[in-house]
Amino acid sequence: MSNSPLVSYTKLSPNHSGARTHSIDRITPHCVVGQCSVETLGNIFMPVSKQASCNYGIGADGRVLLCVNEANRSWCTSSNANDQRAVTIECASDASAPYAFKDVVYQKLIKLCVDICKRNGKKKLLWLGDKTKTLNYSPKSDEMVLTVHRWFANKSCPGDWMYARMGELASKVTAQLGGSTSGNAGGNTSSKPSGTTTTNYTVKITASDLNIRSGPGTNYSSKGFIKPGVYTIVAESDGTGASKWGKLKSGAGWISLDYATKTGTASTSSAEVKVGSKVTVDSGAVYGGLTTARGTKVPSFVIGKQYTVAQIATHKGEKEALLKEIASWVAVKYLNVV
Repeated sequence: MSNSPLVSYTKLSPNHSGARTHSIDRITPHCVVGQCSVETLGNIFMPVSKQASCNYGIGADGRVLLCVNEANRSWCTSSNANDQRAVTIECASDASAPYAFKDVVYQKLIKLCVDICKRNGKKKLLWLGDKTKTLNYSPKSDEMVLTVHRWFANKSCPGDWMYARMGELASKVTAQLGGSTSGNAGGNTSSKPSGTTTTNYTVKITASDLNIRSGPGTNYSSKGFIKPGVYTIVAESDGTGASKWGKLKSGAGWISLDYATKTGTASTSSAEVKVGSKVTVDSGAVYGGLTTARGTKVPSFVIGKQYTVAQIATHKGEKEALLKEIASWVAVKYLNVV
C-alpha cells in the first residue's frame, strides 16, 4: 500500500498499531486546534507518552506531513474500529471555536482526499451526516465514507467550521473523481425534495458559517453560508446529512436544523403580514423601498424587536412593508407576525 505523493515532510510516529486489520474505506479529518507547521505537528506525535498520531497532517501553509504510513492504523479517533479502516488527517486550524481552517489547508484537504480515494480504488466520497447511519453502512467497493472524531469521544473535533463543510468536501472530492454528486448513499437524488412538510416557525442559528443548500441534504449544492441569527422556517424535510432540514422563508435555500434552536411557534409565524400587524424582522434581512438604502443589510439592533406595519406595497417586484417605528421598508418575506 502506497503513501500519498502529496507528502512534503515525513516524521514517522512510533504511536501506531502496525498493519491494518481492515481495508481502507473511511477518511476522518481532524482539527489540530492550532495553526501549526508540519514540523511542529510531527513533533507533537513523536513522544510515546503522547499515545496519539495520525496518518497525515496538513500544516498552516498547506504542506502535507506523513506521520503514520497509510498501511498502518494510527491512533487518532478514540476508536480502534474506526482507525483500522480510516485514513486520519490532522488539519491546522484556529485555536478557538469554530476551529476554522485556512483556505490553503481546506483546498489541500480536498486534494489529499481525492488522492487517497484514487489510490484505494474509490470513485465516491460519501458524507451521510448521521453517526448511526454511517457506522451501520457497508460501503460499496468504489465508495469511501467520511467519519468524525466527535462521534467516538466527547470532543468537538473537527470543529463546527469543518463539520458544516463535510457534505461540501464529499461533493467536491466525488466531482474530481468523476463520480456522481447527485446523491450520497441513502440520500435524496431527485431534483425536487420529497416528503416535505409545510410548517412555519422561527429558529435561532448559533453555528458559524452554516451551509445553505439548494435542497434538503448535503447531496445538494451549497449556495453559501448563513450567519448566526434568527430566521423563519417554512418547510421541513428529511435528507442526507442531518436529522431534519428546514427551508428558509427568504427563499435562500435549506439549512440543517441540527444547528438551529426553535424560538417561535407555527401559529405566530404563519399569519399574513398586513397593515397594523405587529412583526419582528429576520436576521439577514435587507432594506427595501426605492431609496439608495435599498439592499442594505438591516443592522443587528433592529432584529428581534417588535414593529408596526404602516403600509404594504410592491417595489421592484417585491412585496414590502413599511415599519412605522423605523420608517423603513422591509420585504414581507423577512417578517414574522407576533
